[in-house]
Amino acid sequence: MKVLEIEGLEFSYEREAVLSDVALEVDDGEFVAIIGPNGGGKSTLLKLIMGQLLPDRGTIRLLGKFPREARNEIGYVPQNTNVNLDFPIRVLDVVMMGNPRRHRESVSWWERLFPVRYNTAEKRCAYSTLEKVSMAEELGRRIGELSGGQRQRVMIARALCAHPRLLILDEPTSSIDIDGQKKIYALLKELTGELSVLVVSHDLSVVTEYADKVVYVNRRAYTHDLRHNPIHLNTPEGEHFCEIELMQMLAEQNCECELHGGKES
Repeated sequence: MKVLEIEGLEFSYEREAVLSDVALEVDDGEFVAIIGPNGGGKSTLLKLIMGQLLPDRGTIRLLGKFPREARNEIGYVPQNTNVNLDFPIRVLDVVMMGNPRRHRESVSWWERLFPVRYNTAEKRCAYSTLEKVSMAEELGRRIGELSGGQRQRVMIARALCAHPRLLILDEPTSSIDIDGQKKIYALLKELTGELSVLVVSHDLSVVTEYADKVVYVNRRAYTHDLRHNPIHLNTPEGEHFCEIELMQMLAEQNCECELHGGKES
């Protein structure tokens, strides 16, 4: 089943083309990584998928719907989790922000008679998602007391509370060490048993270990299926693979495909 389908997508800012003839598909349960240079259109593509922008041409469908009709099907994890670390908010409170309205409306007669801060359904959702990301024991801690990797796990739990079909993450490991990055991506891979994952990242040496597809975006988009055509990264232990080298590799393959009148799958 196609969770996300994009065809012939074009978008411009004040007549300056940002995306041109972009095509992209994400199947149910797939882990797709997006890479590309700064200014290549990655952030714009995410905004279009989430319905924050409208395309000039082309179509975007999320489970067969327009993005703005399918916002409840998307979970989003932003890049920056270091905002207001001194604010006294607990892990539980942060995760509760992801609770859908139906949890607030489906309260028991007892909870209607004696209103509580969080109803039973909300607490159950928060605890179960924190368990999935191995953070249930930190439920009562302040968010500012956690490490960068732990905060990112909490943000993922918050997004999961909305029961999304597509989880979108923007640079989820930008401020996390290599060991923490691997743990986050291993978690995301595990989650593909329940949903699809679309992640923008520069951590290529980690992403390519877990992603099913890598999409190089630089105005146009080129998809490389890692399951059929794995990329072998020969790098010294503990170091990152050079993003520029991989982008050049994919761009060269893209040019070869276009010269031969086709696209690699």
